[in-house]
Amino acid sequence: MNLLKILSSDCVKAPLLATDKRGVINELVDVLAAADRVADPDALKEAVWTREQTRTTGIGHGLAIPHGKCAGMTSLAMAIGKPAEPMDFEAIDGQPVNLVVLLASPPDRTSDHIQALARISRLMTMDDFRQSIYEAGTAEEIWELLEQEETAR
Repeated sequence: MNLLKILSSDCVKAPLLATDKRGVINELVDVLAAADRVADPDALKEAVWTREQTRTTGIGHGLAIPHGKCAGMTSLAMAIGKPAEPMDFEAIDGQPVNLVVLLASPPDRTSDHIQALARISRLMTMDDFRQSIYEAGTAEEIWELLEQEETAR
């Protein structure tokens, strides 16, 4: 899956204003709402937060991928945020998070949802890419790095 099909440059935010897990989730859902990517932001916030309560989405190596399925979604959508400072996301490796990728999808798009999660994970296992994206200072830099990587394949 090419992530540029579910992410637009206006859905990348750096730095994030929020400093806690729930605040970051809410802020990224608001980014999707501002870009007209979600019909019911409150329902999506609740879906992602409920999912987060079952098990942390801080997957390690400085990355969190909060995600949820919501009836108000007509297609997959993604927002990326970089905290102003590395933050606690209760990651499985106990390390702070440098990047948060929020994925939202309709309930009936499980296969696409899983493919998008897998693509994000694969990208972030590439050491050079991960380091570059963590060093990026602006939303534009993050977008350009993703665009380069996704158009190169």
